[in-house]
Amino acid sequence: MPRGKATVGRVMAQIAMVMNLDKCIGCHTCSVTCKQTWTNRTGVEYAWFNNVETKPGVGYPRRYEDQEQWKGGWTLDRRGRLVLRSGGRVRRLLSLFSNPDLPSLEDYYEPVTYDYDNLVGAPAGPDMPVARPRSVLTGKPADITWGANWEDGLGGAPENAGGDPNLSGAWAERVKFEFEQTFLFHLPRLCEHCLNPACVSACPSGAMYKRVEDGIVLVDQDKCRGWRMCVTACPYKKVYVNHATGKAEKCTFCFPRIEAGQPTVCSETCVGRLRYLGLLLYDADRVGEAAATPDEQDLLDAQRGVFLDPFDPDVVAAARESGIPEDWLDAARRSPVYALVAKYKVALPLHPEYRTLPMVWYVPPLSPVLDAVDAAGGNQDDPDHVFAAVTRLRIPLEYLAELFTAGDTDVVGGVLMKLTALRSYMRGITLGEEGDEAVVKAVGLTAREAEDLHRLLAVAKYEDRYVVPAAHKEDAAALTAMENRCPVESSGDPAPSDGRRVMLGIPTLRRRSPETPAGGRP
Repeated sequence: MPRGKATVGRVMAQIAMVMNLDKCIGCHTCSVTCKQTWTNRTGVEYAWFNNVETKPGVGYPRRYEDQEQWKGGWTLDRRGRLVLRSGGRVRRLLSLFSNPDLPSLEDYYEPVTYDYDNLVGAPAGPDMPVARPRSVLTGKPADITWGANWEDGLGGAPENAGGDPNLSGAWAERVKFEFEQTFLFHLPRLCEHCLNPACVSACPSGAMYKRVEDGIVLVDQDKCRGWRMCVTACPYKKVYVNHATGKAEKCTFCFPRIEAGQPTVCSETCVGRLRYLGLLLYDADRVGEAAATPDEQDLLDAQRGVFLDPFDPDVVAAARESGIPEDWLDAARRSPVYALVAKYKVALPLHPEYRTLPMVWYVPPLSPVLDAVDAAGGNQDDPDHVFAAVTRLRIPLEYLAELFTAGDTDVVGGVLMKLTALRSYMRGITLGEEGDEAVVKAVGLTAREAEDLHRLLAVAKYEDRYVVPAAHKEDAAALTAMENRCPVESSGDPAPSDGRRVMLGIPTLRRRSPETPAGGRP
């Protein structure tokens, strides 16, 4: 709900993403292009800033959603205050040099290369030479037993998918039974760039930070000391450690492209066109209050309450006072993310119970609804049959609720009802019939809103899916102009400052002393 000017706090902007899971075909194009762009180098062979998981499944790394084991995210103490699940300062200090809550190499996979020289250098013989896998870490022959997409297409599901932490409760047996019918859906994952990031709070060195201008969470490589507390604190396990440099690395949300007004690499190359990028305005003063909501099932509404209406004159005035440029305000009004998250409310966050307030949201898959209609002998065009089938999905609503609404099946069911009504209404329109407006009105949509939502979800153009305002580089120049003297004295010591501290989301160069050789350490 829009809030009046008196209740609008610090207005900040966040670049966010929404993914329509109904359109993901599991091709892994996003994963491969991200890999080639960001982690195609020594030390991060096992790191996938973007990966596509098959659900149900244990995920990557294995069982990353089991926070009883990995201690990721936030929880509330006895006084109702937010605390890191990994423990307070004393506990983290005691485990600084021996963190017991880290995924092991077996939870990821041992990166391998292949003995390619054997293909061209093997002596003549009766058999074709083979390039056998060798460990990148040890150089010894290795057996490939796991990978980032090992469960792709339910591969190995009878043996492994039962370990999915979301399969809890009596209803879980229904999911296991339906594996014979090979139902699945794909879940692309990347860093959530949370409003309340646990990794930033857990970092002892202050190397993890959230950019003020667009909310992207980055790692300052100069400050990182490799304590790995961020790996434990991240409940999505999207922080990796470069074993060659000892530094933490993570998804950067392709910030160089974002600053140029371009979509991320994973969005640009997505075959299914399922990703949406846009700007959200939010009240920074309400983030802590929303994350500390006592009931986990109320966290979704609490996070939506943090987002601000870019059409509200009071919000616009407060945003201008906060220094948000006019073109960014215009982008916020045209944002597809705002439409899907706050206006139509068909997008849901991944595991809101972690209390990090994630900013990569998902439109849950609708395909199983129509499968259930056919299985029951119903008519896909009859809304009564379709609405009734929402509660008889091949995959239970409880499973989707565990993923997206902290177990609240009513919210997931409501979203699927809305999407089902939209599909039924637009199917009639497309076939030249008169759409039944009562169907969409039953789920809180007008005929115009239904057409707009259908256009956004089904046939949105490039410029409608990616509304990314370019960064204002003149602001960086203005920050530079604030300096009234050289920041480094002739002696090499830092010059005295006036107490102001400016942080830019760019890497810095380490100053080399006369004793340090070029490109190395003393």
